[in-house]
Amino acid sequence: MSWLILILVFFLCALRTVKEDDQTVSVVIPAFNEEKTVALVVEAAKGSKLVSEVIVVDDGSTDNTAGVAEAAGARVIRHASNRGKGAALRTGFKHSSGDIVVFVDADLENMTTEKIERMIRPILRGRADLTKTRFRRKAGRVTELTAKPLLNFFFPEIKFEQPLSGQFAARRSALEKMKFEDDYGVDVGIVLDADVLGLTVKEVDIGTIHHDMASLKDLNLVANEVVRTIVDRALEYGRITMMDTMGKSIRMCILGLSLTTLGIFSIFFIRAIPATAGIIIAVLGSIVALYYFISLIRRSIYVFRRSRGKLQTARSFIYMHFPILVSGLILLAMISTLLGAVKVDDGKISIEPTSGNLIIWKKSNENRTFDVRGPYRVDSALENENKSIRIPEEAINTLGLNYGDTAVLNGEAYTLNRTREGEGNIMRIPTSAREALGVNVGDVIQDGNLRKIFSNVYAIRNISSSNMTVYNGIIIQYDESQASEVMVYVDNRLVAEASGVMKNGSYTLSVNGEVIRNIRFRGEDSSYRIYYGGHIIKIDIRRGGSSDMRFASASEGKFLNIWFSGQ
Repeated sequence: MSWLILILVFFLCALRTVKEDDQTVSVVIPAFNEEKTVALVVEAAKGSKLVSEVIVVDDGSTDNTAGVAEAAGARVIRHASNRGKGAALRTGFKHSSGDIVVFVDADLENMTTEKIERMIRPILRGRADLTKTRFRRKAGRVTELTAKPLLNFFFPEIKFEQPLSGQFAARRSALEKMKFEDDYGVDVGIVLDADVLGLTVKEVDIGTIHHDMASLKDLNLVANEVVRTIVDRALEYGRITMMDTMGKSIRMCILGLSLTTLGIFSIFFIRAIPATAGIIIAVLGSIVALYYFISLIRRSIYVFRRSRGKLQTARSFIYMHFPILVSGLILLAMISTLLGAVKVDDGKISIEPTSGNLIIWKKSNENRTFDVRGPYRVDSALENENKSIRIPEEAINTLGLNYGDTAVLNGEAYTLNRTREGEGNIMRIPTSAREALGVNVGDVIQDGNLRKIFSNVYAIRNISSSNMTVYNGIIIQYDESQASEVMVYVDNRLVAEASGVMKNGSYTLSVNGEVIRNIRFRGEDSSYRIYYGGHIIKIDIRRGGSSDMRFASASEGKFLNIWFSGQ
């Protein structure tokens, strides 16, 4: 029986592989005056075994974009004049032949084969009809200030982190049903079409991307085109009507429920409002809520019957009507609580509501039940503490360090110590350290910006797990590369271990402060043996750790420093 199950598993895996291999993939790259970067994007696409063709649409460039793209191995299609990003995407799509089409901008300086394949794999595996990307970058002003507010208003069911990512992939059969805008509205237009069509859309994280920051003039143009596209789609899909007439009913219904809640609450808890007034407020609120609730139901049925994409419209209704549901639940919770406190005594009905106690407490084994971090206020160091930084516990946790560790700033070492009792989130930093970090007394640092302030700072941490002291030099930064696990053995006994990103290069091993060997790391699992004073020191490096810190190379500091007590 087990053999039959094993054979069935192999058969299904083989069938899935054949299915994936049968699907062809085209990569379309719209380009306008991108001769500096287009070859990098083309090479990243051609480096994938999943990609069968790469097409660059030269959208009326005045530089050598077309020549560079052809030299990199792409098929180039030229527009005689600049017609816009959406027009270039449409041209590339029409000339492509793949079952799956990937659209990638030509101005990305660090696009890789792996990032492109992350967009393709969910579609190949049947997990999505369309994938769009999210990534870390310095830009995003149009997204945050224009696209997201409008989408939240007209299409509240869409909750993507970056709706205007610019890089996406989809099945040809899905793209054939969509409208390609001529300009920068094409990205959000396709996302909205996919939503209304009920397609499965997956947002894929491709890490960090780099490209030139757009000017305010260019951003203004992009914002106008994005706004126009969202409003046009909202008109086409009936969302304007939904927000206008239904929005009023929703607001008035919530107002009625709120007045009802206020009236009931005032009857029992607000002495300044007479009970009669509370009853009148509650009754008026109930009438308003009931009237507009009936109006809302009738209008919802009308819009739903006329809309395209019934499922997505229903989802949008849920988001829009959710505040009414919450207000109603609050009212029901209050009424049920009050009714539960009803007492009947000798023909007299009284309601005596009781209150509960909210207790926030510390567990003995976990220190706290929840964690609230920052913000932190910068202050000067205490007298005679010029080589010490006093830092709150939440802040040192964010940095990934411990008390007693050392941060090196402009060649000076500063010990990280606890804040004084009663000083809360105050960070006491000496003058020279503040200058190195670029902060001043009185500055307020959000916890999310703390790693940025300490970015690229060399720190020394104690990683020992025994009575032997082992220091590890690391660089405080965010690094998305795969981390490594480092284990230190002395005389076949594990004395320390640490995780961190390890780049190819040279790393320093020291004993009692003296450099005894430089090791050369080449990206592979490796072991090193060192003999010192009758001791055998073994360093094991294994890929697959979890950390966003980077180990310090030989040019940056000491990677490991082992101290034997009494020597």
